[in-house]
Amino acid sequence: MSSQDPDAPTGSRQQDSSARAEEFAPPASRGRGLSFSGAVGASVLVWLSLTPSLLPRGPLFQGIVTGAAAAFGYALGLAVAALMRWMLQRPRRPTPSVAWWALAVVVCLGSVAVLAWYGDWQSDLRSLMGVNGLAWHAYPIIVAIAVVVFAVLIAVARLCSAMSRGVGGLLARVMPTRVAAVLGGVLVAAVAVAAVNGLVADVAMSMLNETFKAVNQESSPDTEEPVVAERSGGPGSLVTWESLGRQGRIFVSSGPTANELAAFSAQPAREPIRVYTGLESAETIRAEADLAVAELRRAGGFERAVLGIATTTGTGWINESTASALEYLANGDSALVSMQYSYLPSWLSFLVDQERARQAGQALFEAVHAEWDLMPVDRRPKLVVFGESLGSFGGEAAFSGIQDMAARTDGVLFVGPTATNPVWRDATARRDPGSPQWLPIYRDGHTVRFVADTPDLARPGTEWPAPRVVYLQHASDPITWWTPGLLFQKPDWLREERGRDVLPSTRWIPVVTFLQVSADMAVAVDVPDGHGHTFQADIADAWAAILSPAGWTVADTERLRQILRGDE
Repeated sequence: MSSQDPDAPTGSRQQDSSARAEEFAPPASRGRGLSFSGAVGASVLVWLSLTPSLLPRGPLFQGIVTGAAAAFGYALGLAVAALMRWMLQRPRRPTPSVAWWALAVVVCLGSVAVLAWYGDWQSDLRSLMGVNGLAWHAYPIIVAIAVVVFAVLIAVARLCSAMSRGVGGLLARVMPTRVAAVLGGVLVAAVAVAAVNGLVADVAMSMLNETFKAVNQESSPDTEEPVVAERSGGPGSLVTWESLGRQGRIFVSSGPTANELAAFSAQPAREPIRVYTGLESAETIRAEADLAVAELRRAGGFERAVLGIATTTGTGWINESTASALEYLANGDSALVSMQYSYLPSWLSFLVDQERARQAGQALFEAVHAEWDLMPVDRRPKLVVFGESLGSFGGEAAFSGIQDMAARTDGVLFVGPTATNPVWRDATARRDPGSPQWLPIYRDGHTVRFVADTPDLARPGTEWPAPRVVYLQHASDPITWWTPGLLFQKPDWLREERGRDVLPSTRWIPVVTFLQVSADMAVAVDVPDGHGHTFQADIADAWAAILSPAGWTVADTERLRQILRGDE
């Protein structure tokens, strides 16, 4: 007999109506507050969220991680309890007050103990990295932020649940109750996903692009329009100063001058060439790359001893340490060329705009290489490629693998690679047996070396002929190790012996580790050089190994390291 049968007895129809009302009743009418099983799950995940991670975390991001973990634990507790009731065929019963009081005592005592341990490992990690310790008031801030994040996430979840029940209640008028309940949830989820991926995403991206486009047009007070022809935006340049964008203007107005290089080398030096094109310089990526080559030709870049092709991060940023170190090693007889492909910050470009980074890296290299390849072999400059973070991802796009890099360049330096870098990922996955994921050895280090500290350039102790490829990476860099797979899959870098600046107590915990490393990404550059995503001094050693300039000494490298650290 259908629940909508008009011939059903009046009492039966009333019972069915009551059952449907109970099935789709809002939480308040069921007398629901917090679920006991949910509270247990939330408590456990809160404690786990305070376990060691890659980088020191301040109260803001620790609070966010803890609140998100609590919400997931709450949902997990609800799911487990529902599954147990279904398996045992037992109805839901109110939890006795004594159980709530017992849980409250356990949570308070357990949280105090876990927070004390949290303080210990934070102190150890901060001492290891040379970061100031946590102040006492960080702990109540963590708790307050976690409570707010948890409350917001639970409120959103309950709103979605209420909407599902509402839709299910409407559908129950024409179909069986349980089918309506499931279909209601599916429909609400589908509409929510469609809205986020469609209208919401489009509006959000439009707003973000306009916001960061405005930032791109701003000028740094430390940048001045070039007065030399060797810089884009200067006299005779094919691109205007305004079209370079904020990061482009910073790039071409920075770096050592010929006088500073001469003082360092005690020899006459040339004015380094820096070429850059911004998003406002051309209409397409391909046109921008062609314009960069024309600008490079105009400035005399193909007549220098070293020609460096740099792929930027999202906003067009280039690590000044990487650029200036190359110029010091070449004593100014160098040309650097790069181009902007996005207005968005690197982390946002990484999430939504990777294809443009790939297109830009490939277009710029192919355009420069085509011109370089037409030159007589004995007159070609050394052709090197470099990039950091998302720039390393884009820079790899021009190559099929390590051997292709060696065949078409005179050296490559990729700094802080992302876990999505295809060439890096392939070489790491196929590393020599016995070498760890955080510092792999690939084919006895014949072409490529993975380096966390300067001594790693000599690892392994085999012959290392030119051209050389270097990946400079840190074991504590969340940019390199973050992947969605952290949700439910233990990575090798936590399965094997820990990296030099990763605590031995760091463990993989499903979902929690993903949240922790995600939060670490936000503070990846807030640590001293040599840790996280901060790269400065070791870049000098990497370029010295790649370029091997005549007459360059270990003492020269040490002096350059001091400059990159800002000691001089």
